[in-house]
Amino acid sequence: MADRAPALDLRSGPERVFAHLLVNNLLVSVVNYTVWFAVTFWIFLETGSVFATGMIAGIFLVATAGTGIWFGSLVDHHRKHAVMQGSAVASIAFYSAAFAVYLLTPAEAFRTAASVPLWVFVVLLMAGVIAGNPRMIALPTLVTLLVPEDRRDRANGLVGSATGLSMLVTSVISGLLVAFGGMPSVLALTLAVLVLSVVHLAGVRVPGDVGASTADGTDEAVARSGVDLRGTILLVRGVPGLLPLILFSCFNNFLGGAFMALMDPYGLSLMSVQAWGLLWGALSALLIVGGLLVARVGLGSRPIRVLLLVNLVMWTGTMLFPLASSILTLTVAMALFMTVMPFAEAAEQTVLQRVVPYERQGRVFGFAQSVEQAASPLTAFLMAPLTQFVVIPFMTDGAGAGGIGGWFGTGPVRGIALVFVITGLIGVLAVLGALASPAYRRLSAAYAAARDDAPAEPVDEIVPGAPAVHAPLAAVSSLPAAGEPSA
Repeated sequence: MADRAPALDLRSGPERVFAHLLVNNLLVSVVNYTVWFAVTFWIFLETGSVFATGMIAGIFLVATAGTGIWFGSLVDHHRKHAVMQGSAVASIAFYSAAFAVYLLTPAEAFRTAASVPLWVFVVLLMAGVIAGNPRMIALPTLVTLLVPEDRRDRANGLVGSATGLSMLVTSVISGLLVAFGGMPSVLALTLAVLVLSVVHLAGVRVPGDVGASTADGTDEAVARSGVDLRGTILLVRGVPGLLPLILFSCFNNFLGGAFMALMDPYGLSLMSVQAWGLLWGALSALLIVGGLLVARVGLGSRPIRVLLLVNLVMWTGTMLFPLASSILTLTVAMALFMTVMPFAEAAEQTVLQRVVPYERQGRVFGFAQSVEQAASPLTAFLMAPLTQFVVIPFMTDGAGAGGIGGWFGTGPVRGIALVFVITGLIGVLAVLGALASPAYRRLSAAYAAARDDAPAEPVDEIVPGAPAVHAPLAAVSSLPAAGEPSA
């Protein structure tokens, strides 16, 4: 890519601090998500209830969507270092309470899905996982604070590699811990790592890390409370094009929810469960490769264009791989998907880090998390019955089987494949429309014109009726990792 930026220097200065924060965040993310995966595996082994495992996924998704705005306000109104420490301490408290419930409750009480102690235990564990989310919102704002603008795309690439690494190891760690030590081993390891993370972070000093509670005119009482829903909505509406951008990202995630509902059934129709798990383990490793590529080559001077082109590649692969029931086409398409996904993630973060004032970024990232997380589970819950009761009969002995079955194939698997093809086609058309839109050119111009030293314009001074600037964000978080609990 053109206009290559200088490489990151993680050995000295603020970028060394960023490296410490990234590693600390990686370890905490691994253990938090290990708890989520482990309790899902454990509760199914104990109760045999698919409903119970689905409820765990529902608790996580609803809580994530419902807390994003609040967590974003906390990130903006307090020192990022304090937010990260407070997040880890809150997780420790919830996990410790859950451990106490586990030790004080007879084992028989955990063997039925209707058990009250079981759900007290589960809710406490999921609260500990959710308490880790402020760290995920704080990290991209710390990239803005600690990394020079011309190297942020590379730093965001390292964040993507850390995400891929956590996805790769989490399902393996959780499975082994549940198999050989049960939930006590999971919680013992998690608490030990969290305590070590708090100790490590206590020795890290973040230069320039100050709270921004009233820097943007937010009411001081609201800032102290950390809850700023009204201010967040005003902020998102006030920044030209920000709301349409987030809503388009939500639309992409809405389409991507088809993966949550249908990818496992499709893959398991082509190979054994053991082979499917190994395949996803290998594919998850490509997230690390993609992130390292971003860190190596950067995104160039036009990250918005990169974001849209990556979207185009992913949706084209989604549209083409199901045309044949083949492990080879599935593997190639998903390998391409996982490799380019970090480019989309890094492009999205790089754009927001530049066009959104630093003191407001926590609320923007939190709001985006809430809106975007709400889309994928909705599609997943809708797509499963739609596919089961409409599309599969359509492609088994219905009009679809008679019309295109001769070349496309018939039966349940080809019904799932048809859903993927249509989803990919809609995604491709949406991205092509965005690439041809004046809004894309305006947002590109706004990104090029933005400068870190430009004074932040207060929300209430933005001229009403100013032209909006918007473009779609990539659906980069909908595809579950190997072994990830799905709704």
